[in-house]
Amino acid sequence: MPLDLVETLCDLIRLPSVNPMGRDVRGDEYFEHRVTDYLQALFQRFDWPWRRQTIEPRRDNIVARLDGDIPPEQGGPILMFEVHQDTVPVDGMTVPPWTPEIRDGRVYGRGACDIKGGMACMLVALSRLAEERPAGRPTIVLACSVNEEHGFTGALRIGELWSGNERFLPRAPDAVIVAEPTSLDVVVAHKGVVRWQCHTRGRAAHSSQPELGDNAIYRMGRVLEVLKQYARDVVPTRGRHPLLGQPTLSIGRIFGGVSVNTVPDCCTIDIDRRVVPGEDPQAARQHAVEAVEQALRDDPLVEHAQPFLISAGLSDELSRPFAARLSETIRRYGGSGNCVGVSYGTDAPVFAAAGIPTVVFGPGSIEQAHTADEWVAIDQLHAATEILFRFVSEPRPAGNQD
Repeated sequence: MPLDLVETLCDLIRLPSVNPMGRDVRGDEYFEHRVTDYLQALFQRFDWPWRRQTIEPRRDNIVARLDGDIPPEQGGPILMFEVHQDTVPVDGMTVPPWTPEIRDGRVYGRGACDIKGGMACMLVALSRLAEERPAGRPTIVLACSVNEEHGFTGALRIGELWSGNERFLPRAPDAVIVAEPTSLDVVVAHKGVVRWQCHTRGRAAHSSQPELGDNAIYRMGRVLEVLKQYARDVVPTRGRHPLLGQPTLSIGRIFGGVSVNTVPDCCTIDIDRRVVPGEDPQAARQHAVEAVEQALRDDPLVEHAQPFLISAGLSDELSRPFAARLSETIRRYGGSGNCVGVSYGTDAPVFAAAGIPTVVFGPGSIEQAHTADEWVAIDQLHAATEILFRFVSEPRPAGNQD
């Protein structure tokens, strides 16, 4: 019997899977292991072949497989559903994060929109395919990754399922649908990102005699002025994409010093540089670093750390035929199905970089993701599930065929 959609989503919300986002934290709500264990039990219940990939302690990817009419070992097509297990933290939430609420046609709770709602849709569609077994269906692989919200490290390991020593698949999928809240549109392109820290150094002194110190925050102020002008005047000229517009640079965090009565000897900023498809994230970072160096005459007390996150953008060139077919199905079953570009990042470039047509699709709006009262509309959940089922049920191979 297929899973119940809303019940499955509520089960997932009740399982905290908070990504610590690089913070040194303690608490039972962190990491994805509870969701992974739930998924393993579900896959065992349906007797679907499954495998776990340990990425870090308490952080495992888990994948399951439902073979199609023609097994992939005999040349049958493979379509992969990919969805991440983690959520952002719950600080400041105004609804119970892990006690799902159903009201006004919505399900509330952390992850309801990003992206446990999409995960529930994929699980229910898979359970329905397992029961009805429509003719012509491809093999479906459901890959549930970890650490999407802070580094995409889980997705980077999924390729080992078809290229490692212990293969779960005989070859790469023909196409991938990555779950994210897209309002039932098809995301075919998005920006990438490179993030790094810049540090300024100084010399500590008592604040009653600031002339004896060298204020690292003042030095960072000069760096900020350079980057503000660079972001306004230079970054927009570094590239352009018809669906995404121009690249951007933003400073997201600043911290430094130890007390109000001490001249600070250090200061740090976090830099976010969004790249458009075709831009090299490392080259984009280096260009910004060189702009700072030139403006400050290579000040040795200004240091740029290596990136702590790099992700290329998602190009629409490879996925156009596949996206068009998914868009057609969406329009038939309750969605607008527009092929769009977005500014946020996803796991999708990992698979596109391997030459696999990859798109992003799911219920809910990015405007509800990560919010204090996160929710997803139940009618979007049902529509997304039906779209996924119908798309797979069509008697055509997955992949980039017209």
